[in-house]
Amino acid sequence: MLNRIILIGRLAQDPELRYTPTEGVAVATFSLAVERPFANQKGEKEVDFIRIVVWRKQAENCANYLSKGRLVAVEGRLQLRSYEDRDGIKRTIAEVVASNVTFLGGRKDISESGDSATSINDEENFDMQNDDIPF
Repeated sequence: MLNRIILIGRLAQDPELRYTPTEGVAVATFSLAVERPFANQKGEKEVDFIRIVVWRKQAENCANYLSKGRLVAVEGRLQLRSYEDRDGIKRTIAEVVASNVTFLGGRKDISESGDSATSINDEENFDMQNDDIPF
C-alpha cells in the first residue's frame, strides 16, 4: 500500500507552532494554497487550501523561517482525523502530515522563485543560525 503526496504551493498563512502538552513535542500547522492544473469555465485557475502538519525540529524550522506567501514543496502522507467540535458534533478533517518540506524561492521576492532551495526532513539534523540561511 502507498500513501504519498507531493505538493508545491504558497503558504496561505504564517505557520502556527505549538508543543504537545505531555511530551513537549513541537508541531506546526499551516495552509498551503495549491493551484489546480486547469481553469474553470470563466478561465480562472482555482486554488485548493490544504492543511499541512509538521512535527519536531522540522516544525520549529518551518515556524522560524517560513511566512505567508512563501513557495514550498511538501512531501508527506494524507491523514484523515476525527474530532468533536465545541457543539459536540463529530467532524472529520483531511490533512497532509509532512515528512519533507523544501523551501523554494527567496526571501526577497516571494512572488518569484529563485535558484535556492532548502530541504528539511525528519531524518536530517537541521540546525541553522540566521546567518546560515541560504535565501
